Amino acid sequence: MLDDLTRRLTRIFHVLDGKGKLGEKEIDDALRQVRLALLEADVNFRVVKEFLSRVRERAVGEEVMRSLTPAQQIIKIVHEELSTTLGGESSPLSQVDGRPAVILLVGLQGSGKTTTAAKLALWLKRAGQRPLLVAADTRRPAAIEQLKLLGAQQDIPVYDGGFQASPLSVCDGVLQMAEKFTCVIFDTQGRLHVDEAMMGELADIKAKICPSDVLLTVDAMIGQDAVKIAQEFHNRIGLTGLILTKMDGDARGGAALSIRFVSGVPIKFIGVGERVDALELFHPDRLASRVLGMGDMLTLIEKAEGNFSEQQSREIEKKMRAGKFDLETLLEQMRQLYKMGSLSGLVGMLPGSSKLVSSLPDDEEGQRRLKKMEAIILSMTPEERHSPEIIDGSRRRRIARGSGTILQDVNSLLNQFREMRKLTGILSKQKGIKKNAGMMGKYLERSR
Repeated sequence: MLDDLTRRLTRIFHVLDGKGKLGEKEIDDALRQVRLALLEADVNFRVVKEFLSRVRERAVGEEVMRSLTPAQQIIKIVHEELSTTLGGESSPLSQVDGRPAVILLVGLQGSGKTTTAAKLALWLKRAGQRPLLVAADTRRPAAIEQLKLLGAQQDIPVYDGGFQASPLSVCDGVLQMAEKFTCVIFDTQGRLHVDEAMMGELADIKAKICPSDVLLTVDAMIGQDAVKIAQEFHNRIGLTGLILTKMDGDARGGAALSIRFVSGVPIKFIGVGERVDALELFHPDRLASRVLGMGDMLTLIEKAEGNFSEQQSREIEKKMRAGKFDLETLLEQMRQLYKMGSLSGLVGMLPGSSKLVSSLPDDEEGQRRLKKMEAIILSMTPEERHSPEIIDGSRRRRIARGSGTILQDVNSLLNQFREMRKLTGILSKQKGIKKNAGMMGKYLERSR
């Protein structure tokens, strides 16, 4: 997520930190480099100008000049102003009393609306809601089938009025049976904002269903066009929020830093991957922290809480304390880790990790490695998984043949496992597990 920009800003502030006391010249030189970094990341020039003006006004004042750590003060100012540019605070979905919340998803064709509808439904389901998906893109049968498939995978009901029905009749039909749900999400057809007839139809749909939220899905990789599209849809339809998709892409992505400021519409969610669970509530301060290389521990902790149960954690701790960390435990932990998202995405939430992210495998490569590891471990007998030390040369060759890998892959896995078991043994003897768990518990309490 904006990795190139993060690396450039990190270098700029690292140089600034080594200069000690700062004068106006040093601050202006640094801000000039920040300006270039932002423009090359495709941030809107008006946003850059306004942002740097606010930063400079504060940076050349007493707040920095008299500080014992002027570089750190400038980073703090940049973080606060960047967070303000992104909206200042998160913007949750509208609250509705007495009837189901109605969410209308709109956007261009190919912006990821259908997948985003399923992601949003899953996010709401995990938040304790009872969502209903509505296939209102009746002109594209593939969209209906895709939504039904995604809904079935997550056990979320989908209302299908058929591809021969008009979008308005589908909307009218579903409202008559939506009382048993707490929220209804309408997946509409992709349309160009310059198509008068299609925008007119969208206005009619909005008038029919009276949505509590109208959310525009925008591809973050299309650059400044995303800002123009958001402005046009907002002027024609009236948006309550944005969902930025493909924020995990390798594009410059500066539209994410521009779109709130220019359009005036808050960003409510960001899509950070292709999987159905890869949707995050947007927090401006957290994205600002990620962009500045400061990490995002709160989101990382929330992901861990959502994927690791307390019972699982206790069972694993008990195994590690008893020195029973085996290959089955390793496989279980790796599966849980990849449920949280790509490895590069998780590491990117750690402070100061910008240099590491580029060297990590992408999500596809990480999944391939996990599948290979799964195949090797599942080709072992239960006895071999619990006691890897009995795996001699002939057993290794058998495991390689059974898993469709080569002998070197098996040797590599066993060597890595031995190092990990050695480390867990040291932690267990030093009571490091209990100490670390206690520290994390205190951190979670402060975060809530």
